[in-house]
Amino acid sequence: MRVLLIHSDYLKYQTKNKTKIAEEIDEEKKEGFFEESLVVFSAVEKEDENKEKQVVKNLVKEIIAVQEDIKAKNIIIYPYAHLSSSLSSPKVAIKILKDLESKLSEEDFDVFRVPFGWYKSFEVSCKGHPLSELSRTINGEKDGDDESDDEISFGKDPRFIILDNDKLIAPEDYKYKNKDLKHLIDYELKNTSPTNKEPPHVKLMKEKELCDYEFASDVGHLKWFPKGKLVRELLIDYVYNLVVENGAMPIETPIMYDLENNAINEHAAKFGERQYKIQTKKELMLRFACCFGAFRVLSEPFLTWKNLPARVYELSTYSFRYEKRGEVVGLKRLRGFTMPDWHTACADMNQALIEFEKQVAICFKTGVDLKINYEIIFRATEDFYEENKQWMHNVAKSINKPLVLELIPERKHYWVCKMDFAAIDALGRPIENPTVQIDVESGKRFGITYLGEDGEEHYPIILHDSPTGSIERVICSLLEKTAIEINEKPPMLPLWLSPTQVRIIPIGEAHLDFASEIAKKLENKNIRVDIDDRDDRIGKKIRNSGKEWIPYTIVIGDKELNSDTFNVSIREKKDKKDMTLEDLVSEIQISTEGLPFKKLTLPKTLSKRINFQ
Repeated sequence: MRVLLIHSDYLKYQTKNKTKIAEEIDEEKKEGFFEESLVVFSAVEKEDENKEKQVVKNLVKEIIAVQEDIKAKNIIIYPYAHLSSSLSSPKVAIKILKDLESKLSEEDFDVFRVPFGWYKSFEVSCKGHPLSELSRTINGEKDGDDESDDEISFGKDPRFIILDNDKLIAPEDYKYKNKDLKHLIDYELKNTSPTNKEPPHVKLMKEKELCDYEFASDVGHLKWFPKGKLVRELLIDYVYNLVVENGAMPIETPIMYDLENNAINEHAAKFGERQYKIQTKKELMLRFACCFGAFRVLSEPFLTWKNLPARVYELSTYSFRYEKRGEVVGLKRLRGFTMPDWHTACADMNQALIEFEKQVAICFKTGVDLKINYEIIFRATEDFYEENKQWMHNVAKSINKPLVLELIPERKHYWVCKMDFAAIDALGRPIENPTVQIDVESGKRFGITYLGEDGEEHYPIILHDSPTGSIERVICSLLEKTAIEINEKPPMLPLWLSPTQVRIIPIGEAHLDFASEIAKKLENKNIRVDIDDRDDRIGKKIRNSGKEWIPYTIVIGDKELNSDTFNVSIREKKDKKDMTLEDLVSEIQISTEGLPFKKLTLPKTLSKRINFQ
């Protein structure tokens, strides 16, 4: 990198015309006048490519050394290509100049960067003392005094690195403490081999009578049986309660949109071939998320800074993505799915970062409530990471576990930063679940504005958040977890999601009335209970209870007719325990406290039930 350092009485510039590589600038940056300044005329060279961090570090040292001698009021970074005939790509040049501005600002200097890629007129008055004109060649070599902490080996793929308590470590050098994180990074780095194996949850979703493929529909659409419908509805209530408690306003919008609408067409284009289209007199697209409806709802009212952050929530039943036929499998990848979708309009980036942290905490909480282990990828553009590095590290530390950091050279999507949570299935593949994203495009694209404190109109920054991911993938994650843990603990759903929480098995017909009395008392305490009144042997009934993953099983015989205590089989603990009815109720209520409840959606007695499989 070639630089010319001028200690000036003043620098004055004015932009004239844009070149093809000009950066977008506000009106106020189109001209400037600075007194008592150190002007750093800079030309980034080809030799600086792939050494950007060290080049910036070395130049910052040089500028600080000069500034300590001359003590200028301002430092002005002026892009000046004429200093070299071997220029870097514009992308690298602008990145280095932005990084230089950021690093000097961190040193508490008053720094201004003159716009890149514009033809400009300028005047500079050089002071004329011995240190007022200095030329320097800055390379990307490490100084002997450099500490190694800032220099990171990103490994074979420089986009990905492990972030563990502020330490950045190449994936191949990291000592993994759990196999799930290793599975996740291997998948991202494409170190996994294709497999034709069917994930275990596909068999389980049918076997447990939750859902099955509907072959009379398009591929990737499911039919739900009463047990599965109950589990879905409980999860839907769970997310609804969670977002409303955190300030979201529920809305409902259409499931299809006209692609002739420019904003919708432009946003939908980012999903390319995954658009699920239907042709009528218009070309319509079935929504892939609730973004379109939410943005249009937010664009209509008169908003001021006092209304922000403004949070709207919609359960998309259904969202549609035209996934490739060969990729559609079970509950993991569908063409029609149920997506909880939360959008938050924020006044500025500072407010967006605060909201992002809150929503990350909520996403993490869903993993705790559902007892699902999430591994995490924190994705950001390189510019965003450099500008918000400490914030990103602090958010990562709040999760208290190592994660994958992906740095993207330049923004290709509407987001500049996102955090994705993924469960790992029994085949070692990620199941994408919660996500939080910072969207810097859609406010302007959809004409969402608010009146700021300054009396001017502004476009908000928008957060996208699905606190659990799709409902289908939550159930997928829960079923895959049982397959992974099968040698460690009995497979089962969380108690609050179990379609039947307590099964009562009367030994004979003489015990049926008492079993019904017990069931009624449990129902009155908001516990889902059923009675196996079929003409089968007791041993078979107990085995069937286990096959259905019933959390609590009570056998009623002569002894129980004359006692307040029951011998209860507790599936989670692989144990039997003498309990009073009050003890059982208390244990269930403590375990399900604060979580949704719905009544049993099947006949209470098993003799009246339909076998859906």
